Amino acid sequence: MKKIIVATNNEGKLKEIQDILKGYQLLSLKDVNCHVEVEENKETFEGNSLKKAQEIAEILHMPCIADDSGLCIDIYDGWPGVHTARFLGENATAKERNIYILEKMKTLKGKERKASVKCCITYYENGNYVVGKGEIQGRIAESPRGNNGFGFDEIFELEDGRTYAELSSEEKNHVSHRRLALQDLVIKLENHIGGIK
Repeated sequence: MKKIIVATNNEGKLKEIQDILKGYQLLSLKDVNCHVEVEENKETFEGNSLKKAQEIAEILHMPCIADDSGLCIDIYDGWPGVHTARFLGENATAKERNIYILEKMKTLKGKERKASVKCCITYYENGNYVVGKGEIQGRIAESPRGNNGFGFDEIFELEDGRTYAELSSEEKNHVSHRRLALQDLVIKLENHIGGIK
């Protein structure tokens, strides 16, 4: 079974990817005792995911998958976007970021709350790379709801009225932006380089 590094220490993210990308031995940075922190300083999700995948792959001499994803709010021209995890500083918690967004949007109604979540996942090996992309449309909820998930899941409401955090793990994996990006990645890998060997 092919071993692939997933450039994360986020257990929730790793589990999502493992649940979707079966048939490969996926290892977290912790699994291989890698403590490298790649600086995410690009202005696009694709740029950050490629930078992470390339740097980790070249350090460990193993193929690597890295993703970058975020919440994009229409009325703010896609903010916080690539800065989703860091717009309040490196030490802010997801809960603090979510409260900030809800407070910022407290007077907005209906279509003014439209948002999307976007994900880019890059597979990098020996100088070759392929990028998968996924996007889900929704809106920002008026208050946090749900206990299942991480990051902004409790404030991102799907078109069926439930937040990401109100879905079971199985339900989320069927509809998530990360699933769409992984599916796109797998198709492109098959088409471009004959799949992951």
